[in-house]
Amino acid sequence: MHPLYALELDGSEPMSATAVKAVSALCDRAEDAEGAGGDSPVVTVHVTGAPDDGWAGSLDVMLVTKWERALRRLERLPVATVAVAHGDCGGTALEAFLAADVRVAAPDTRLLLPRDATATWPGMAGYRLVRLAGVARIRGALLFGRPVGAAEALALGVVDELTDDPAGAVAAVATLVGDLSGKEIAIRRQLMFDAATTGFEDALGAHLAACDRALRQGTTPEAEARAL
Repeated sequence: MHPLYALELDGSEPMSATAVKAVSALCDRAEDAEGAGGDSPVVTVHVTGAPDDGWAGSLDVMLVTKWERALRRLERLPVATVAVAHGDCGGTALEAFLAADVRVAAPDTRLLLPRDATATWPGMAGYRLVRLAGVARIRGALLFGRPVGAAEALALGVVDELTDDPAGAVAAVATLVGDLSGKEIAIRRQLMFDAATTGFEDALGAHLAACDRALRQGTTPEAEARAL
């Protein structure tokens, strides 16, 4: 794990401009590395901690908007991303965890949704949980703030791997990525997202564009000459 492409987020801390800057800076470094060529880095985010009830009381929608934009950028980086969780994870820790391509958790991990009875926190963690696990399987956690333990999260598909060796899990992802370019990863990820939200006819154009790109990459100079 290269320290330049790693970040630690403490979910017990309220959302802050500092957290937004940290995520944005991580994205800057990853994009710069990908743009410079060579091997694509694997971005790793370590998360733990959960805030107390009422943690959102001091926030404003401007900060929340910046946070969500930073997370969306992390979610769409032209590199593979891994989130590693341990202990209780809520607030910013949970939201960053759910935005990664690969989600690894220690056996003691619990994913904590807001239980504050005074207001509904409109963060996108609920959205991402539904996208990953489906409404029926995550309903109890979202409606009532029921904690989701590590084993349940694995069964739901919210966690990809339970392990006491997070460094080994990150190294395995790096091996899996191999020589895939960041651009290729970004294209595959976007096609995957589109499959869950877009109708077949609308998605077909993007898939054909990806096919065309792949075919062009495999075109030899001789074939190009024959096509002229």
